[in-house]
Amino acid sequence: MTYSVQLLGISNAIVDVLAHVDQPFLDSIGAPIGSMTLIDEDQAHDIYARMGPATEMSGGSVANTIAGFANLGGSSAYIGKVRDDQLGGIFNHDMESLGINIRLDPAPGGAATARSHVLISEDGQRTMQTYLGACLGLSLADITGTTVGSPKALLLEGYVWDIEEGPALAKKAAEIARQNGTAVALSLSDSYCVERHRDSFENFVQNDADIVVADEDEIHVLLGTDSIEAAIAKLAAYDVLFAVTRSEKGSVIVHGDVTVEQVAAKVEDIIDTTGAGDAYAAGFLYGWVHDRPLTECAQYGTYCATKVIQQVGARIEKGLLDDFS
Repeated sequence: MTYSVQLLGISNAIVDVLAHVDQPFLDSIGAPIGSMTLIDEDQAHDIYARMGPATEMSGGSVANTIAGFANLGGSSAYIGKVRDDQLGGIFNHDMESLGINIRLDPAPGGAATARSHVLISEDGQRTMQTYLGACLGLSLADITGTTVGSPKALLLEGYVWDIEEGPALAKKAAEIARQNGTAVALSLSDSYCVERHRDSFENFVQNDADIVVADEDEIHVLLGTDSIEAAIAKLAAYDVLFAVTRSEKGSVIVHGDVTVEQVAAKVEDIIDTTGAGDAYAAGFLYGWVHDRPLTECAQYGTYCATKVIQQVGARIEKGLLDDFS
């Protein structure tokens, strides 16, 4: 079969605004160090105006995966909602500069483009002040045969379920994918997201997903388990490919009666663990769309995650797998 691209992502489109700050700055905005707080548009404008020099780039979990996948050499496309404002232009330009096909035009009105102010303190900790804005406007009408197309795989973000029409648009995307022979992958996003939507996620995994990428905590919440052995036993009953990351314990791939355990690579100097799971997903799916064995897919994912945690930021560098052995 001929596919339009290898991987299509559907997620919350968020611009990461990264800046180095001191403790007095965090105190002035009432942000506990290391916290993640949702803020409104006025607060977002105030923080942005008061920040010093910043780096702005496309962000959000699945958007990071799609960007990383593109930098590995994969062909990709993206569906997410931004406004036709400064940050919306930055998001789309950044993704397009990587060769990613943006499937939606910016919204001409409504809420401003979502942004996460990533405030990096002197000790390297990240404090995030996040305004969700326009990304919550993604709707059922945005998911069509034209916007979805016929990718080899489609990757949905669990946070999409927090959008008003999120569960419905995810279901519609899966139906279009099924008609086109596209595999449906789901990233569970975080354990709190799984708690909020557990029944809906369980139904989607049972009936619509072909691949699930998650960390161990997310899997335990989904399944109600408390050990990896119990989780593996339950996952084996699904007709779904699971890639489960376990931080320093590596990862486990489960597909029916096939289980692959991948050890973590030893890292002496961990700089920033943000985006490790997104990088793993990019490497794993890059292997999968190229029909590599599951063991090799897990090795790709581990290699990408290992490299990302040794740098600031979640972006996989171009050609990272070129010298992989």
